[in-house]
Amino acid sequence: MDSHGGHYLNKDAVLSPLGAARICQLVLGCTIMALVSHGAGYSANYGIFCMFVWCFCFAVTLVVFTLDITRLHTCMPISWDNFTVAFAMLATLMYITASVVYPVYFLETDDPVEDADAHIYRIVVTICSSICIFPYGVEVFLTRAKPGAVVGYMATVSGLLKVVQGFVACIIFGALENDSEYNLYIATQYCVVVYSLCFAITVIVVVLTVSGRTSALKFPFDRFVVVYTFFAVILYLSTTLIWPIFSFDKKYGNTTRPEVCPRGQCPWDSKLVVAVFTHVNLVLYFIDLIYSQRIRFVSSSAA
Repeated sequence: MDSHGGHYLNKDAVLSPLGAARICQLVLGCTIMALVSHGAGYSANYGIFCMFVWCFCFAVTLVVFTLDITRLHTCMPISWDNFTVAFAMLATLMYITASVVYPVYFLETDDPVEDADAHIYRIVVTICSSICIFPYGVEVFLTRAKPGAVVGYMATVSGLLKVVQGFVACIIFGALENDSEYNLYIATQYCVVVYSLCFAITVIVVVLTVSGRTSALKFPFDRFVVVYTFFAVILYLSTTLIWPIFSFDKKYGNTTRPEVCPRGQCPWDSKLVVAVFTHVNLVLYFIDLIYSQRIRFVSSSAA
């Protein structure tokens, strides 16, 4: 018992629906890592990425669960609620990506010498990874903003969209790095500058919110978020016009996928991924702009 008569350990961290969701995350994450290490295997950049996702999410979830059950998170100089909901949203997106990437590159194989046991392990890994999406999604659902409740910014629709926007930008950067030939034209280089600028400011918004330092800005945080989101919509709108022209117009590139273009090493594929997710982020920023009009901050701590 502490000096105020309460328990040292937080029973709600285990017995609540949120605690049950985190326990499921840990059990499934541990199972996935064990299966991959034992028999499923992973290789190349795609396999390393998937293994990183599973290890990273398991490690952070374990830390969150431990700090919550011991109440030690109250000693940390961060906004705990903002941090946990932002991580849950990020983990949901990362698990969705890994659950798509892993079977594409490790189940759809024509290797005749592939071990049958390894194939079964990979199927189980894919199933467990897909199931683990739901506990993280449940955590986001449980901790998101409720009507009339005072919550942190990251629990709002606008805050959650910031995490999605940053994650989509990372996908764009990955495609750009994968031989997208973006350095051929000044116009496509401009698009890269837009992606980088919007991503950097989005990360700053998330970091300020999670660290509880939004009051460090010399102007209202909600005003800053709305103004930045407006300009992000304008900038992304310009890239949705410029990138496809300089990537798929017959004057600058190929209108259709070349016949000789190996999967995973095809510039046309990378350009297509960038084009698709550029439009996705435009829609996300536009929705964010609409919802950010409805946010009213009660205090800096709530931000």
